[in-house]
Amino acid sequence: MRSSIDLCTLRGFETLWAQLTFREPRAVPRDQRERMLLDALGLGIEQATLYLGRERPDLVTFAAWVLATAGPPDPVAIARYHAWLDGVPPPPAAQVRIDAIAAAPDVLDADDLAHWDREGWVILRNAVNRQEAAAAEALLWRILDADPDDPATWYGHELNGIMVQHFQDAALDVARRSPRIHKAFAQLWGRADLWSAVDRMSFNPPEIAGRPFQGPRMHWDVSLSLPIPFATQGILYLTDTAADQGAFALLPGFHHRLEAWLEQIGDADPRLIHLDPQAIPIAAGAGDLVIWRQDLPHGASPNRSTRPRMAQYVNFYSPELKVHRDWR
Repeated sequence: MRSSIDLCTLRGFETLWAQLTFREPRAVPRDQRERMLLDALGLGIEQATLYLGRERPDLVTFAAWVLATAGPPDPVAIARYHAWLDGVPPPPAAQVRIDAIAAAPDVLDADDLAHWDREGWVILRNAVNRQEAAAAEALLWRILDADPDDPATWYGHELNGIMVQHFQDAALDVARRSPRIHKAFAQLWGRADLWSAVDRMSFNPPEIAGRPFQGPRMHWDVSLSLPIPFATQGILYLTDTAADQGAFALLPGFHHRLEAWLEQIGDADPRLIHLDPQAIPIAAGAGDLVIWRQDLPHGASPNRSTRPRMAQYVNFYSPELKVHRDWR
C-alpha cells in the first residue's frame, strides 16, 4: 500500500510546474533532475509537457492531475530521488534492488557485448515472455480502438507520427520493472544504479495509398555537440517483427566515425543530411528488446508488410547523465 505524499511540497515539483506552465523561464537542464522527478511520479515527459503547456493549471490542480493520471507515487522512488538531490546513497529499500541487479547473472554474453562495442546495438532476446508482450500488444489495440483483424481500423488515429502517447498501465510496467531488462542495461552502463524511464508506445501500420510512412527517418534524440555523453535507448517488440514490417532501423557502428563525419560536413546541419539509405532494419521476435547507443542515427522504417509494427519504448539511464546546453 503506497502512503500519501503531498506532491505540492515535493522538492522540485513546484519548479517543474512553474517552468512547464511558462510561469518561470525554463533553462535546459544540466542533469536528470526533471526526468527523474517525472519518472518517480510515473509520468511521461511528453504527457506532462502537453498537459501543463495546454491547460496551465494551478499547482493544486496539477497535483490532483498527477494522482488521477499515475496514481500515488512509490515512496521508495521518491526517497531515492531525494537522496540523489542530497548527494547521499539511495535509501535501503532501493539499495537492496540495486545490489540484487548487480549480483544477478549476466544476461548479455561475451558475443553480445562484443557486438555492442563494434556495432553500437544489441538484442536482448526474451526480455519479456510472449504472454507479457501480448498483454502490451492488446493494450495498444485497445488504446487505438482498432481491430487486429480489420486493417480498415488501423488508420485515421491522431498519433504523433507513429508514437502513441500512452504511459500508464500494468502491462507497460512489466518491462520497466523487469530485473532481466535492468541487468542488461546495467551491463552496458557498467553500473546497476540506474533509473527506469516512463516512456510511450509505437504503432507503425503498413503503407497504403493516401497514408505513407509517418516516420521518423534517421535522426538523433540528443545534441550532437561534442563530446556526446554515453547513454542508451531501447525498443521492445510486442509481436514478431520482420525486417520489412516497419522495423526499427539504425546505422550500425556509426558511433565510431561520428566525430570524423561531423568534422567532414563542417557547418552543414547534420540533421538535414539524408542517412536512410545506409540504415539497416532490425528484425526480432515478440518480447525481444533492441538497445542502442544514443549517438547512433536511428528511426523507424517504412512498413511494406501486411501487419503493423507494435512496440513499447523501454530505457534505463544513469542519474549522473549530463545534458548539453548547446543543441546541434
